[in-house]
Amino acid sequence: MNNIQDLALYLQPLLDRLSPGERAKLAKNIGRDLRTSQRQHITAQQNPDGSAYTDRRTRLRDQKGKIKRKMFSRIKSNTHLKLLSNSESIAVGFIGRVSRIAKVHQYGLRDRATRSAPDTIYPKRELLGFTDKEINLVESSFIKHINIK
Repeated sequence: MNNIQDLALYLQPLLDRLSPGERAKLAKNIGRDLRTSQRQHITAQQNPDGSAYTDRRTRLRDQKGKIKRKMFSRIKSNTHLKLLSNSESIAVGFIGRVSRIAKVHQYGLRDRATRSAPDTIYPKRELLGFTDKEINLVESSFIKHINIK
């Protein structure tokens, strides 16, 4: 069984005791923690497994200087990395045009940088993902919420 499924089975009896309002507060707090954790992965330029992102490809034309900005520096802001939560679920992800860009990099798909550019196969760079750290984060956030109440 998956670690996240084990955690869900373990916490479900405690979760059932909470009112819908308390579950919604808990979901929002856990979602914020998860979004912060995902943002840290993106800032560190690391896949969830800890490996580094594949470097950018070198361009044949327009090599006027080195690109100084890290990949995905804007995509990790609250404007693009959204949190949706209610008493039943939590979702952290990208919305709109940014979601297409993130999906291309998440799965290593083919896309065009601009309309007139040729198709390019982008290497797989996992922007979002669950690790043992996130599972422990969910568990500790849940226990902290129960202790406060």
